Amino acid sequence: MSEVATIKFWRDQVVRSGPENMAVDSWLLEREGEPVLRVYDWQGEWGSLGYFGAVAEARATMPKVSLVRRATGGGFVDHRHDQTYTLVLPRGCGLAGRKGDESYRVIHSALAEVLREAGAEVRLVQEDAPVESPACFEKPVAWDLVDGRGCKVAGAGQRRSRKGLLHQGSVMFEEGVDGDSVFGSLAGRLAKKVKRVRREPSGEELAALIDRFSSQSWGERR
Repeated sequence: MSEVATIKFWRDQVVRSGPENMAVDSWLLEREGEPVLRVYDWQGEWGSLGYFGAVAEARATMPKVSLVRRATGGGFVDHRHDQTYTLVLPRGCGLAGRKGDESYRVIHSALAEVLREAGAEVRLVQEDAPVESPACFEKPVAWDLVDGRGCKVAGAGQRRSRKGLLHQGSVMFEEGVDGDSVFGSLAGRLAKKVKRVRREPSGEELAALIDRFSSQSWGERR
């Protein structure tokens, strides 16, 4: 399932705050110009809400965590026990040009394959679950991944811009599964070639993005 020629794989070793993580993802979308898969960690206890999420509901759902609003869609995600990744695909990359549900399906199909290879029992959800909850991992939607009990284990939010596609994903790994290895295999499943890279985002553009994602006007816009 090679969707692109080369993906740069960046295991970000810097543990970052919520606003900084969101800023780095947006910085990659604006500046990278090539497909990149970033795997990263959170400094402290964080939850995130999608661009259209209601902050009051998020606080009620996750009262004990700091919150940051994503630029992508989707529900509320508690990041205290998950592992997160971001896939940036520039405009002109075939997968970036597909419709939202189709690109979501392709990425999660590849993720399902590598999770199964790692010993996890997962399957793709074919339609939205009939659960009324703003919490992302309580309500699987079409092409999310669930385990053998029907519990959601992987979801994502997407955003398209003039620069390309930003796909921010979250995975709940079973004990003993090496998440970094799974994400590396995911990159290999999506691309013909994987190039491991390091990035050191900096500069006024990144600082402005961090300020934006930290601001009250952004976080409480809804």
